[in-house]
Amino acid sequence: MALVPCQVLRAAILLSYCSILCNYKAIDMPAHQTYGGSWKFLTFIDLVIQAVFFGICVLTDLSSLLTRGNDSQEQERQLRKLISLRDWMMAVLAFPVGVFVVTMFWSIYIYDRELVYPKLLDNFIPAWLNHGMHTTVLPFVLIEMRTTHHQYPSRSCGLAAVCTFAVGYILWVCWIHHVTGVWVYPLLEHLSPGVKIIFFAAVTVIINVFYLVGEVLNNYIWDTQK
Repeated sequence: MALVPCQVLRAAILLSYCSILCNYKAIDMPAHQTYGGSWKFLTFIDLVIQAVFFGICVLTDLSSLLTRGNDSQEQERQLRKLISLRDWMMAVLAFPVGVFVVTMFWSIYIYDRELVYPKLLDNFIPAWLNHGMHTTVLPFVLIEMRTTHHQYPSRSCGLAAVCTFAVGYILWVCWIHHVTGVWVYPLLEHLSPGVKIIFFAAVTVIINVFYLVGEVLNNYIWDTQK
């Protein structure tokens, strides 16, 4: 795919995430007024991750265009830093977290939506916004992987970073429950303490699996082994 269309595509995706975030924050939901606000939901955290990631992608594209034909070593060094940051975010956050949010949300939603997205939320969140938060994330990140080759970190460093994020969010959810006495997700209300531990461990394993899937898919698309 040509460079300019890719730039336009990334800019359009970035604008769509900005629109989704603005519309979501404009919704007057009781959950936004409680402890942790929107930041207690992984969906919102993922939207921020995706917006920041595509913002870095757009900035990298602009920097690449500006430094083309320029012999400045300092500008080349800064561009390489941007590319490294972009690739790291894609590998550790944008792909595994984005795919995790989409697959987990719709899997639980199909089984029993009340466990993850109570019908009451339909009064606050329109269908298009729900899909913007829980559906389009997957095709957007796959489009980015298809249009740009990302250099993954070493597997041990990548998995360590993903585990840190997963454990950090789990501890954040537990802390919110400790402060408020309410679990962020209704699903957790139905699990015994022992089952919760197994569930949290399984969630950590799953997001690590998605990291490996992203690494394998990236290598397959770009044939880096060859």
